[in-house]
Amino acid sequence: MAKVGYVRVSTTEQHLDRQEDALRSLSLERVFEDKASGRNADRPGLQQMLDFLREGDTLYVESISRIARSTRDLLLIIERLEARGVNFVSLKENIDTSTPQGRFVMTVFAALAELERESIHQRQKEGIESARARGRAMGRPRADYPAEWDQVIGEWRAGGITATAAMKRLNLRRTTFYKLAQKASTHERVAS
Repeated sequence: MAKVGYVRVSTTEQHLDRQEDALRSLSLERVFEDKASGRNADRPGLQQMLDFLREGDTLYVESISRIARSTRDLLLIIERLEARGVNFVSLKENIDTSTPQGRFVMTVFAALAELERESIHQRQKEGIESARARGRAMGRPRADYPAEWDQVIGEWRAGGITATAAMKRLNLRRTTFYKLAQKASTHERVAS
């Protein structure tokens, strides 16, 4: 039954002192750290900590924002902890999932996250419908063949120039170039 801490700051220039001070009085056996953005849950210290924790352990953080920036990521991490029988304690928010009150707060967070996801989805759907009703085209504009397409693509297919050289001459990105080349090949096969 280990007491484990996790601290995080967003950049290498920032210091962990404030969080470490908050956790110091807890006599933790181990503290994992990251100096990386919380927008992404793929952080080395976080992953090492999640691998280290065992049933009966308790994870302490100074605040929820240190472990995850999004409610979704937070809930996924909490789910992993609960599945392994690990308790979670956030000092700032006074949340302790080993208590009924702490579990209740996490349930409320989960419900709010679900409501937020559904609201975003609904607003997005309404926005798309509104834009279509006004005649706005949706999605990425269609890529057109550049004026010198036939000449450059002919040289490329004959082996006279590389694909990179063809892309530069046509001022096309790699994916657009190959998409148009495949589309042109399909039209040529259909026409023959």
